[in-house]
Amino acid sequence: MTDNIENKPGTHTSCVPRKALCRDCGLRAEAHLPRCPSCGSPRLVIHAELDQLTIAHIDCDAFYASIEKRDNPDLSDRPVIIGGGRRGVVSTACYIARIYGVRSAMPMFKALEACPDAVVIRPDMEKYVAVGREIRERMQALTPLVEPLSIDEAFLDLTGTERLHHASPAETLARLIREIEAEIGITASVGLAPNKFLAKVASDLEKPRGFSVIGQAEAKHFLSDKPVSLIWGVGKVFQKKLYADGIRTIGQLQTMEPSDLAARYGVMGLRLSQLCQGEDERTVKPERGVKSVSNETTFNQDISDFDALRRILWRLSEKVSARLKTAGIAGRTVTLKLKTAQFKTVTRARQVSDPTQLAGKIYQAGVDLLEREADGRRFRLIGIGVSDLSDDERADPQDLIDETAERRKKAELAMDSLRDKFGKSAVELGLSLGPGSGREDR
Repeated sequence: MTDNIENKPGTHTSCVPRKALCRDCGLRAEAHLPRCPSCGSPRLVIHAELDQLTIAHIDCDAFYASIEKRDNPDLSDRPVIIGGGRRGVVSTACYIARIYGVRSAMPMFKALEACPDAVVIRPDMEKYVAVGREIRERMQALTPLVEPLSIDEAFLDLTGTERLHHASPAETLARLIREIEAEIGITASVGLAPNKFLAKVASDLEKPRGFSVIGQAEAKHFLSDKPVSLIWGVGKVFQKKLYADGIRTIGQLQTMEPSDLAARYGVMGLRLSQLCQGEDERTVKPERGVKSVSNETTFNQDISDFDALRRILWRLSEKVSARLKTAGIAGRTVTLKLKTAQFKTVTRARQVSDPTQLAGKIYQAGVDLLEREADGRRFRLIGIGVSDLSDDERADPQDLIDETAERRKKAELAMDSLRDKFGKSAVELGLSLGPGSGREDR
C-alpha cells in the first residue's frame, strides 16, 4: 500500500529504497521526511514500486456536487445533495452530507430525514457532461489508452509515456490532478497499480483527494483481510451466496483451488480465483477508437503576435507528434484551434497528402492555417490536432520529389532516436526543422 504521510491507510514494507512524490508540487525526494522539503506539504506518496506502475484509475470526488459548489462558493461549507424532489432519489451527495449518512440512490425523503439542512439541487446534466468531457480530453492528452467507466471516472494506461511527458506515470498523474483542481475547480482521486482491478480498489482508499498505490508485491497480502464484496462482480446476491458457503474474506478465496471455485461458481469462480490473488489480465481499452490526437494551451495573457503564436504552435506540434509515435498511429487531417479574447472558438482544418506523425509536417499545416487567422486579434488559447487516424505502416512515405522534406524526416527521426537513448535534454528539436521556418528556438 501507499505510505502517505498525510493519510496512511496501510503500511507496505520493502527492502527496496523508496522515493517520495509530493502531490502538491511534484518534488521527488528521499522518503525520510514528514513533509515536502520544497513546499512543506504533508501530502507525500511513498512506495517501492511507484516508478514502475502504469495502470491508473481516476475517479472525481462527489462529481455533481463538486461542480455545483465550484459554481456557487456559498455552498462550500453546506451539505449538498444532487437529486430529484422528495419522491426522487439521490444522484450524489457531497462529503459533508455523507457524514450524515446520505448515499447515492437513497430515496430523497430518507436523505432529508438524515440531513434536514441539506441544499437539494436538481441535476444539470448538460453542465456535468461538459465538465466530464473537459477532464476526459485532459486524460487523452496524456495517453490514447483511456477507458471511460462513467462521466467522471476512467482507467488510463500510461505505459511507454515517460519520454513523452518527461516524467514517470505517477508524476504525470499527480500533475494532471493538480491541473484539474486548479483549472477546472474540482478534485479527483487516483489509484495506481499493476492492473485495472487493483487500480480501482486503490482509488477508493483515500477519497477525497486521494492518491493511493497498490504494488504487485503486496497485492495478495493487502487483499487477504478484505471482504469479498470488494471484488468486481460480487454484488449483494452473489455475496449472500458466498456467505452461505462460509466465504466472507478474499483471503479465504486465496486458499481455494481455481478448479474448486470454477466447479462451485462457474465462470465467475475462475474470475474470483484470479482477482483474489491480485491478478487481472484485462487491458485498458478505449470505449471507442481514438478519433484524434491533440494538444492545446491557454495563455496567462492574450497573444496577438504571429511569431509568438507559431513558436507555441511548434511546441504543441512536437507533443502531438510524440503521442502519435508512441501510439503507433498517424493522421491525415490537421486541425488548428484558437480561442479569442472574447471566448469565441475558431477551428480550421486541412488535409496532408499522406498520413503523418512528423512534428514538422503537423506544424507546417498548422502554421499555414494560423497565417490566415493571425490578423491582429488577441487569442487566449491555441491548439493543434491530428485526425483521420490509421496505423503508422503508411505514415510519411519517402518523398521522391522534395528532397528537403526527406532530409527533414530523417533528421527528426534521428533526433527521436537520440532522445530515446539520452533523454530530451540531449537535443532540442527547433523550428529550423519546420518547413519554411526561420532558425529561432534552437
